[in-house]
Amino acid sequence: MALTLEIRVVPSSGTYEWRLNKAGMLKCHLKSAPEKGDANRELIKSLAKQLKVPQQDIEIITGLTDRKKVIKIHTSMTREQFLEKVQ
Repeated sequence: MALTLEIRVVPSSGTYEWRLNKAGMLKCHLKSAPEKGDANRELIKSLAKQLKVPQQDIEIITGLTDRKKVIKIHTSMTREQFLEKVQ
C-alpha cells in the first residue's frame, strides 16, 4: 500500500517546514537550492526521518525539476496521519 501526495516545494527558503495553503494544497519549504537535485534529496531525506521510513520508500513520481511534485510513500499511513507527523 502507498500514500500518494501532490505537493508544492519552495526551495531556498532557509527553513524546513510543511504548511497547508488555503486551498488545502501541501507546501514544503526547503533549505536547499534547486540545483543538482539538492532540494529533492533534502525533501526525501527529511521526510524519511520525520516519518521514520527508509529513504528508498519515498519516491518523486512527477516533478523532478518542477516545484509542483507528486510523491509516493510506501506506507500504510493515511493523508491525515501524514499531516499529523509533518505539522
